[in-house]
Amino acid sequence: MNSIQLTSRLAALLTIGFGLLGYTDRLALGETRSVTVTGQGEAFGTPDQAMVSAGVQTFADTVIAATRENQSVIEKIFAALEEQGIAEDDIQTTNYSIWAEQDHKEPHRGQIAGYRVSNVVTVTIDDIEQVGEVLAAVTNAGANTIHGIHFAVKDTAALEEKAQKAAMEDARARAEALANLAGVQLGEVLTISSSPGPGYPEPMMARRSMEMADAAPAPGIAPGQQSLTVLIEASFAIR
Repeated sequence: MNSIQLTSRLAALLTIGFGLLGYTDRLALGETRSVTVTGQGEAFGTPDQAMVSAGVQTFADTVIAATRENQSVIEKIFAALEEQGIAEDDIQTTNYSIWAEQDHKEPHRGQIAGYRVSNVVTVTIDDIEQVGEVLAAVTNAGANTIHGIHFAVKDTAALEEKAQKAAMEDARARAEALANLAGVQLGEVLTISSSPGPGYPEPMMARRSMEMADAAPAPGIAPGQQSLTVLIEASFAIR
């Protein structure tokens, strides 16, 4: 056996020896085996806040005429909201648009027929029972578009705590089921991470336009339930 072959065999034996030592060390240190699962929890609460988006569209031959008419109606809407006890801080302009409309009729095809102005405000209402009255008030003031109602729970901390508890229970149940299938025992929790879950449909009023009326009635509003979902990823030791 030449020196090169002897050196190669010694290197191979040393590699195997160090590998066995590493394996022995891992066993001595009690290397932890684990199973990782994701649990989902959901909690429900009654909404105590609503956001209403309402506005007005006006049309006129000129931009100035359309904007003046629009502003006149918006001022009436603001006054109606003030009468409903809505604070200025709870009223926010969320869209303001001006665009030209084409005349597609012969013989003026392609010419500008006039200008349309849209102004939309979002109103935050802290009294759910007042939503219908606010809608009626802005409609009677001249609003001709209602873009939607969004219900919410102002304080989500309690809902999140319930959802996290349910998610952790779900994660443990999933881990125990996997451990039983594998014929091992479930140990302590090693790691935990939490994240928001997938969104759920919320009660919304469909967008629509409304004809002006002498007096619009307060519509019936159903806030339903608000849901909050949490996902928890947890690693459990197995033995």
